[in-house]
Amino acid sequence: MKIHNKKKYLSFLKFKRDFQKYGLEKARSYELILHWLNNRLSRNQFLVLSGILVGCTAGLAGVILKTLVHNIHYFITNKVHFEYQILFYIVFPFLGIVLTTMIVLTLFKGQDRKGIGAILYEIAQNSSIVASVKMYSQVIQSAVTVGLGGSAGLESPIAVTGAAIGSNYAQTYRLSYKERTLLLAAGATAGIASAFNAPIAGIMFAFEILLTGVVFTDFIPLVVAAVCGSLLSRILLQEDVLFRFYTRDPFNYKNVPYYLILGIVTGLYARYFVIISQKVEHFIKGLQLSRMRKAMFGGAVLSLLCVLFPPLFGEGYETVKAFTNGNTYTIIENSFFRYFEIGDWTIIIFLVLVLLLKAFATSFTIFSGGNGGNFAPSLFAGGTLGYLFALVCQHLGFSDVPVTNLVLVGMAGAMSGVLYAPLTAIFLIAESSFGYDLFIPLMIVSIISYLIAKWFSPISPELKSLADEGKIFTNKHDKNLLFALRTEDFIDKYSQTIHENASVTELFEMVKNGDKNIFAVVDENRKLKGVLTLDDIRPYLFNKEMETSQTVTQIMKAPPAVLHRENKPLDILQTFDDTGVWNLPVVSDTNDFIGFISKSSILMSYRQLLKEYSD
Repeated sequence: MKIHNKKKYLSFLKFKRDFQKYGLEKARSYELILHWLNNRLSRNQFLVLSGILVGCTAGLAGVILKTLVHNIHYFITNKVHFEYQILFYIVFPFLGIVLTTMIVLTLFKGQDRKGIGAILYEIAQNSSIVASVKMYSQVIQSAVTVGLGGSAGLESPIAVTGAAIGSNYAQTYRLSYKERTLLLAAGATAGIASAFNAPIAGIMFAFEILLTGVVFTDFIPLVVAAVCGSLLSRILLQEDVLFRFYTRDPFNYKNVPYYLILGIVTGLYARYFVIISQKVEHFIKGLQLSRMRKAMFGGAVLSLLCVLFPPLFGEGYETVKAFTNGNTYTIIENSFFRYFEIGDWTIIIFLVLVLLLKAFATSFTIFSGGNGGNFAPSLFAGGTLGYLFALVCQHLGFSDVPVTNLVLVGMAGAMSGVLYAPLTAIFLIAESSFGYDLFIPLMIVSIISYLIAKWFSPISPELKSLADEGKIFTNKHDKNLLFALRTEDFIDKYSQTIHENASVTELFEMVKNGDKNIFAVVDENRKLKGVLTLDDIRPYLFNKEMETSQTVTQIMKAPPAVLHRENKPLDILQTFDDTGVWNLPVVSDTNDFIGFISKSSILMSYRQLLKEYSD
């Protein structure tokens, strides 16, 4: 403890010296104060203070992004006038994706890794260190994309921005990996809380998605960050910007069958949504076009979809609010469907097409060059699906259908199935609608949808490839630790080698002067030919006749298996178990010998890592 305090004190003195020498170019006065507080406060006290500061900053970033998009929407819908409304939907969605791609290529040098998967990767593979550029790059990109009509959500960019703020704060004050991960999650929590004014949903998001496979006992910083983010949202954002629903029906247990069926329907739709998303992503990646041409192609597709179905324009929250307020006809007044006689079946067909095409609109927005997430699209689709289900039930003759409640719980069901986050979905809708009496239907629909999604794929398809490659954590904690290890760190670069034509006498000299118990037999080009252990040599130690008559080639053995640098520690341990040996050679693709890996070295590192995670 004394050594640790001494290091902190020396770090503080160095910072103070730099501050005095370089002034505000190298340090800011508030950082000096925080460094002083870091030395004075206990760990828990400083983490709570950090949670407040990170929460306020990330919450403010969320407020700024929501305000930017709201103002862009207001400008293009109220200040820019087209002689024909169709031009509005042709120009802006296309412009949003193309401009976002131009910004990425020019301002951010083509670095556009986005989405929650990128943050999970940083937690598992980069010690929760997020590039500082993400503290503002996501805000700029998503504001342009969604503000100009991209069919995606702001919540994922807000979460990434908050995570980057928390990570960089922790880096500034040289906090440990666990503390850095905690503040990364706190920043994302505050971002989500500010986006929806739903602090509990923000906390659930952190635990369900970001902290999967990470063991934590500290959660107070998450709570205070969520409260700070939510308060800022409530204080600074205008009422029409907030994600709020003020109308709903009282819960009646007799309506449970509606919720059971809707849970199944939203679960199946969620599966459809993620499958379409994967296919569109694969299709766009396969196009032999430049990034700018892909953006133009995706923008053109999105503009066409928005022309045909205006509800696909932007986040879509206003459309869902129209459902809950009973303003059904406003959703099709700008579409070609207004030329038809508007009846129940007209609306039903229109909503079915909107639902089917929403998955395409969102996927083309995100994967062709725009920036956004699946939060808002899943909520929009779920609300639309709930309203469509209510209309069908009414058309079939059922009375007292809880239309508004079906819209609300439909949002939770689709979000649960798309994002694999049932608790986040439940609390998000409960907080946003003040509908705590809806917990039972929310739980019914969300859990059914989640179970259906899990039945098709145990891991979110969006993250499955990363999980299979061991690049993100899963619920299997032992594998998470092994994935955190690097194969390169276990290769013994000083392994001893001997030429295949060497005599046994030369081998004995190597054994006498060396400290290894396994040797690689190589040719003149350092190609691996075989291996030798002390057990292989022992019969020749006291037999002079055999010693002089034998060569290394005659007594070497083929290794039971060979390893490569690309092999993961988990796969290497499985190879050790299959072969029953404790040392295996590592070779290149051309069979050049690189070194040996010892099973005991991996197990020792695993034990050390387990101890660090358990402290």
